[in-house]
Amino acid sequence: MTMLSSLELIRRVPLFSMLTDAQAVSVADAVVKRRFKRGEVIVEQGKKTNALFILLNGRARVVTADSRGREVILATLRPGDHIGEMSLIDNEPHSATVRAEVQTDVLMLGRTEFARCLPENSSMAYAVMRGLVQRLRQADRKIESLALMDVYGRVARALLEFASEVGDGALLIRERLSRQDIAKMVGASREMVSRVMKDLEERGFIQTQDDGAILVKDRLTTLS
Repeated sequence: MTMLSSLELIRRVPLFSMLTDAQAVSVADAVVKRRFKRGEVIVEQGKKTNALFILLNGRARVVTADSRGREVILATLRPGDHIGEMSLIDNEPHSATVRAEVQTDVLMLGRTEFARCLPENSSMAYAVMRGLVQRLRQADRKIESLALMDVYGRVARALLEFASEVGDGALLIRERLSRQDIAKMVGASREMVSRVMKDLEERGFIQTQDDGAILVKDRLTTLS
C-alpha cells in the first residue's frame, strides 16, 4: 500500500477526517491494511490485539457468547466504524468477538500510534468518545428491549434498525437476515422468531421480496 493510497484511505475514514496533514501522514506511515474473509474473526472476546481496527468496506458483527457457546448479536458494523478502542483505553481484553460477515478490509492502527494521536488531536478524541457513547446508547436500547418488550416488539425494533428509506416513506431491509440471526439479536429461539415473522407477514407489517429483501410497512413502528 503506497503512501498516497494510505492517505486517501485515511481521509475517507470519519475518525481521521480532522487530522492535520502532518498527523495524517504520521498515521498513514503507521496503519496496516488487512483483509478478512467471510466468517474470519477480527477481534476475539477475552483476548487483546493492541490495535484499533477501522472498517473500510464490508460488514462485521459484534457477538458475545457464554460458556455453553450460545451467542448474542450485539451490533452490526459497517464502513467507517471502528473496533478495539475500549481495549486500547483500559488495557483490558476485548469484551466481545467481532467477525467479518462478508469479505471485509480494515485499517489497523497500533496502540502506540493511537495513544499519540489522541492528545495531539481533540477532534479525533471527540470522535472516539462519540462512538463509545453511541454504543452505550445501543446497549441501553437493547437492555430496555429485553426487559420491557415482548418478542414481537424486540423483533420489530431489530427489523427497523436494519431498514433504510427507499423513497415515499417506504423502508427496505436489503441485507439477508436469517431467522437464527434475528433470534440471536433479540434473545429468543429461532422457532419463536419464525412464528413472529410469519405472523408479521400475514398481518401486513412486512413483505418478503423475491430477492430476499424485506419491505417494512410504517405500521411496524407501532410494535417497537
